[in-house]
Amino acid sequence: MRVSVLDKDGKPLMPTKPSRARRWLKEGKAKIVYNNLNVFCIQLLVEPSGYHQQSIALGLDPGKKFTGVGVQSVKFTLFMAHLILPFSDVTKKMSGRLILRRARRGRRINRNVAFNNRAHRQKRFDNRKQNKLSPSIRANKEMELRVTKELVKLFPITQITYEYVKARGDKGFSPVMVGQKVMLQWLEKIAPTNAQEGWQTSILRQQLGLTKDKKNKEKQTPETHAYDGIALAASNFMKFEKFHTANTRGHHWVGDVAITSAPFRVIARPNLFRRQLHFENPVSDAPKNRKRKGGTVTPFGLRSGDLVKAEKAGKFYIGWVGGYTQTAKTKNVSVYDHNWHRLGQFSPSKVQSIKRSTRLCIKP
Repeated sequence: MRVSVLDKDGKPLMPTKPSRARRWLKEGKAKIVYNNLNVFCIQLLVEPSGYHQQSIALGLDPGKKFTGVGVQSVKFTLFMAHLILPFSDVTKKMSGRLILRRARRGRRINRNVAFNNRAHRQKRFDNRKQNKLSPSIRANKEMELRVTKELVKLFPITQITYEYVKARGDKGFSPVMVGQKVMLQWLEKIAPTNAQEGWQTSILRQQLGLTKDKKNKEKQTPETHAYDGIALAASNFMKFEKFHTANTRGHHWVGDVAITSAPFRVIARPNLFRRQLHFENPVSDAPKNRKRKGGTVTPFGLRSGDLVKAEKAGKFYIGWVGGYTQTAKTKNVSVYDHNWHRLGQFSPSKVQSIKRSTRLCIKP
């Protein structure tokens, strides 16, 4: 286990031992700083003894719904994460938007008149061929990029390894394959980046003794996806190379990596709903009383995505604000866990703010 260290200017240094970090804090040579990944980190208040840095690699194992992240040096595993990607939530919202848009067009067009006289909007440009990412894929890639940028602030990462997916057989299209080249271009702007195929990751993971759980990929443990991230990062320090002597030839592993305990985080994105005029199906006495839908601001000083501590019947809950309900008699704040399952509705007086929204939900 290692503790992330920053210098006086906030630049990452080599991680240190927990005992040394405690001594620096006790002697007043460092202070605790908070970050968006909820990783324990200290910042030096004095000049460091040196700026020599060893190689630290970041591995990203992308998927359609989940991504594994691992930060590894030669001697220590520094960080692991399981990302819950917003692919399904964004796809559901885009499908709903499509249905509403088609319904509006259907109400606007009078089909009792000739086709040439209908109120069709003339096309302004050809929008059928565009080189852009779909919203669901872009949301996935931007979340992976966001976590990468946060890790670069904590560790002096010298190399990024990204798993490049290639479909085999009759798989002509896969959402995981879309946007890989764009993602590699984004990562190149952060640190030197290389790509590696899945079969290479599998061989190295087995060599490191890391067992992968392939039965339930939704399971939020290091065995599902984070270990692949560690194997990708370790590929910068271990190679399977050819050898040739006078009597023999073959392949062998060159280099060695130590796998140690490290902080593990489950990271998700809050499922926010933007403010809309009303629900798709207005209430019976509309338009006098249309029920409110969506919005990220509450009248209680809280915003959607804020980390809060809520109390009900003597039991305390830690979660994220997802919205509120307000009627003539009651006012309640909805609190959700990192999977965006509602923990309950609480009175505003029983909800205490812990941290403003960072657009990330972190479960230790």
